Amino acid sequence: MTFRKTAAMLLAASALALPASAQQPEETAQGDVSVTIYQNGQSLVQDVRQLNIPRGTTRIEFPDVSAMIRPATLSFNAADTAIVEQNFDFDLLTPTKLMEKAIGQTVTLLRTNPATGIETRERAEVLSTAGGVVVRIGDRIEVLRDDGLPVRVIFDEVPPNLRARPTLSVTLNSSRSGTRPASIRYLTPGLGWTSDYVALFDEANGTVDMQGWVTLTNNTGTTFHAADTLLVAGNPNTGYSQPRRDLVRPGTETADRERLGDFYLYPIDGRTTIANAQTKQVSFLDVQGVPARRVYSATVGWLTNQEDPSPVATAISFNSSREGGLGDALPAGTVRFYQRDAEGNPQFIGENGIGHTPMGSTLSLRTGDAFDIYTQAEIETRERIQPGEFARSAQYRVYEDGELVRTIEVDRAVTYYRTTMRYTLTNAKPEPVEVELTQRGLNRGWWSLDYRITAEDVPGEQVNYDSRLYRITVPANGERVVRVTYETRY
Repeated sequence: MTFRKTAAMLLAASALALPASAQQPEETAQGDVSVTIYQNGQSLVQDVRQLNIPRGTTRIEFPDVSAMIRPATLSFNAADTAIVEQNFDFDLLTPTKLMEKAIGQTVTLLRTNPATGIETRERAEVLSTAGGVVVRIGDRIEVLRDDGLPVRVIFDEVPPNLRARPTLSVTLNSSRSGTRPASIRYLTPGLGWTSDYVALFDEANGTVDMQGWVTLTNNTGTTFHAADTLLVAGNPNTGYSQPRRDLVRPGTETADRERLGDFYLYPIDGRTTIANAQTKQVSFLDVQGVPARRVYSATVGWLTNQEDPSPVATAISFNSSREGGLGDALPAGTVRFYQRDAEGNPQFIGENGIGHTPMGSTLSLRTGDAFDIYTQAEIETRERIQPGEFARSAQYRVYEDGELVRTIEVDRAVTYYRTTMRYTLTNAKPEPVEVELTQRGLNRGWWSLDYRITAEDVPGEQVNYDSRLYRITVPANGERVVRVTYETRY
């Protein structure tokens, strides 16, 4: 079984099945439709229709626009015409709206006797629909109860201000008559897209196969037929910034995709129909054998003293570079990881979200907590030391041109500490593992910036002024204790 087929089956549960009726061609007044969908809940719809526009002032209707159209964003264009007025008829034809518009009008009530099945008809005037339907039948007033009894209301006609489909009407002034292309362009919410990634992790070979899917969702109240669809990876003018806690290092490579300003474009191949109340998934990424590895990690705050051991985090790390990686920019979405069991069946092992990620980035996506690997951080010793002892651990002195440029006056006593942290790591796996343990909280503010690390069992890597990283190998079915000694002003 190919990975594409496997990924498709894994995502099948999240895709909405369409009824048979929705798969049949629908009658539509739309023309050449183009839809640009952003990830901030907004979409740009452009619709070019061939219309016979008479000379002079006339009213043109555009049915089958989005029911959530933002009228203020509308742009209309046709040769030799000028727009005078525009209206959006948002009262759609529903049983409730139909009854509300019938107030003061006469309708026919069709009643069926449950015992005999005999139908009777009565003419009734609709008086009110507030809290229920009140009608006048001859010389009596009656409330139509919603009690399941077989009563139907028959209307003589559809009120002229009710529409079966969302309709935009435009009053135009044309200097000539004839058929010509007329285009409308507008913004609408209700049409959005997200990215979903299915990643099949092969721990033995240290690789991951990844399938990327675009998930389109249409809740605009309108189906967009045979639309030229373009997806924009970005959030224009929202002020929203998604956290990138799992982005280890942002990339510096430019993806082979068209860009629009600061955003990447993801066109959908061919034209596609985006049905109302439908979720549609389209593949945009399919890469196999990307180098990947499992990472175990733990983070410890300054002066942390854990009473009980806690499991380390488990994550999958990979790269999106062109060489040896996914080779693409990744739009924000959710990455779901699977791993085959002993019988070869993919099993779900965790998921995590990513922000918009440039190509060449290194990601480490946490998938959960390790079952067999624990860590416990404790303060083994903490004692005050004399200023002279602290001074002796200084690593350098700074002079400017061999001259004293400033004098520091000590106006208060400073307390110094020597702290030894003990990290205990245990491993119940039958093979050794490496745990990336990060000690954070070293930078406590301007009053405590001067700290020294005077002893460490494992060489550490200074990530930044606040954090130091230790890569600790824990033996199979064993325990490892690591100590680090700090001298600080706090």
